[in-house]
Order: sequence, then structure tokens, then C-alpha cells
Amino acid sequence: MIIGVPKEIKDQEFRVGMTPAGARELVKAGHQILIEAGAGIGSGFEDSHYKDAGAELVADKGLLFNRADMIVKVKEPQPPEYPLFRKGQVLFTYLHLAADRPLTQALLEKQVFAFAYETVERPDGTLPILRPMSEVAGRLAVQIGAHYLERTHGGRGVLLGGVPGVPSGKVVIIGAGVVGTQATQIAVGYGAQVTVFNLDRDRLEALDMLYRGRIVTSAANPSWIEEAVIEADLVIGAVLVPGSRAPKVVNRKTVGRMKKGTVIVDVSVDQGGCIETIHPTTHSDPIYFVDGVLHYAVPNMPGIVPQTSTFALTNASFPFILRLAELGPEQAIRSDSALAKGLNLARGRVTCPGVAEAFGMPYHPGIGA
Repeated sequence: MIIGVPKEIKDQEFRVGMTPAGARELVKAGHQILIEAGAGIGSGFEDSHYKDAGAELVADKGLLFNRADMIVKVKEPQPPEYPLFRKGQVLFTYLHLAADRPLTQALLEKQVFAFAYETVERPDGTLPILRPMSEVAGRLAVQIGAHYLERTHGGRGVLLGGVPGVPSGKVVIIGAGVVGTQATQIAVGYGAQVTVFNLDRDRLEALDMLYRGRIVTSAANPSWIEEAVIEADLVIGAVLVPGSRAPKVVNRKTVGRMKKGTVIVDVSVDQGGCIETIHPTTHSDPIYFVDGVLHYAVPNMPGIVPQTSTFALTNASFPFILRLAELGPEQAIRSDSALAKGLNLARGRVTCPGVAEAFGMPYHPGIGA
């Protein structure tokens, strides 16, 4: 199979869909790898590294798309890339289609086989390709929140860890999945007062046992969430419903009651966000204020630590890329239930129930004929 890896064009997205080592292994397996010139530089990989791995460098993005049977990316295609796809082409990347109707419509019209990293799901319910980036984003969420709590960056001027004689900052984490768990670890490390909300009691029990009184765990009761958010210094949104839009758990009225200079970091923003006042921002313009509350909502947070993120992503995605390359999309989903879950669109039809529900489109299980 001919596999194309284009340079990412989303704002300040420095990750790349494949490392030179990954390219080398695919070449060894008999596949042809096309790398857009400069695609890996932001992650510390020179063009020469890919060339030495046996990949072919392509200067023109359009030519790369035209020649490739499969496109491997990091983030969802951007509008200038929509016309480059062709019927029957395979796309493997983070898609988050349930929050992006224009992209969904464009890929449906092109009749591509669109596989989303974030919905590749093993029988035990784990999300192997989403997990590493969720780990990065969860850890970054506290780091970024602490940064914006500084008065010079628009926050309340609160030090999360406090100092002797002065209370530490209050961090509220909504969701105890991978993002929430990682955020909890970092927030506890900072010395903050941490409250974690989640629907699954087992997850809360596991965190409670791990931290033994250093955090407060709570069921996701709306009134309890509202009370905690109003008193918080930093709120981290970490709600995930795989393949679907995130539910709104903090409404506009509650945001209006929060303290001025409180910081919201909504990691759920790429699935629509779990805070009613949230909308996507960019690394170039990452924040905005609503009623004096600072909102940070960059969908591609891990892109600011591209070397760590690219290695972690390739470690997770490579086995699935190889399977798609070896078998093609139709046979791959028949032989791998995790990849079957990853298929969001095929032959102009929606094959992911969460995407179909988000847009009121017909749902077609399976790849069709």
C-alpha cells in the first residue's frame, strides 16, 4: 500500500503522523511511504531521517494525496485539505466528527474510509490510540491552568500549591477517565486542593484508594458540581463519551457565578466541550473571558509538546496502521474489532452511532457494499 503522511496545517500543530522508525518498519513490510517535506521538523525529525528510513519525500501536498492509498495524520483535515481526498481513500487520524459537521459532510461526499483514532476501541472498552494523547492533555491541563492563574496572564493570582500559612488553590476535575486521572496526579503533585467528579463509582473508589485522603471524590450530581465550580480556582473539563458530543455539565448561569479570574481548561472541547460557554480556540489565540472567567479551549493541546506526543502516538497507532496497510480497510475491520469501532464513515455513509446521532443522519453499521 502507498501511505501518505502530510504536514499538519492546524494552527501550531507540530506533531507528525509517523516517526522515521515507523516509516522504516512499514517499508520493511513492503509498503511505500510518502512524507511531505518538512512534516516532521516540528517534532525533531529532519527530512533526511525519513529518507534514510526508506521513505520518499514529496514537496507537493496535493501530489502526496493523489498518490496515496491511505493518509495518516494527527489532527482532523482542515478545509484546504477537503478537496484533496478521493473516493475509496483511507484516512486514519483523530477526527472528532461529532463536533464538526462540515468535515463530516466533506468526507461523506468524498466517500473515504474514515477511521478515527479516538474511537478505536478494544473489547474491554479501552481506547488504545486516544489514551496516550489523553495522558499528555491531562497532564498539560494543570500545567496550563497554573500558568493562566498567574495575574499577569489574566488569572486570580493564585499559586496552586499555596505556601505555609496560605491555603492552596482549589482544582475541580470533572471526569475521572484518562484525562481526569492524569490531571489529578499533577494537581496533587502541585499541592492543590483537588475535587474529582465522575459518574462511575468504581473509578472514584480507585482514585480514593490511591490518594488516601489527599483528594475529595464525588458523584457527578449537578448541584454538587455547581457548588464546587463556584468555589474553584481551576476547573478542568475531562468528560468523554467516545464518538459522541460531550454533555454540558456546567451551564452558562453557573459560569456567571464563578469568581473573577478563575480558569477553565476544557479538554473535552474537541468533542464540543462540557462547559456551556466553551468554544474552540487556537494556540495562537488560546483564551477568552466570559463574565471575567478565563476559558482555555485549544483542541490540539498535545501539539505544544510534539516530540513526546509524536513518539507516544506512533507507539499506539503503528500496529493498526500496519494492519490497515496489510489487509486494506474491508478485511482489516473484519479481522480486528477495535478497528471496526474506529471506522466512522465508509462509502458515503455514517458508520459511527455517535456521529449519526449528533447530526440526525442515518446510521449504517458495517462497511457496506
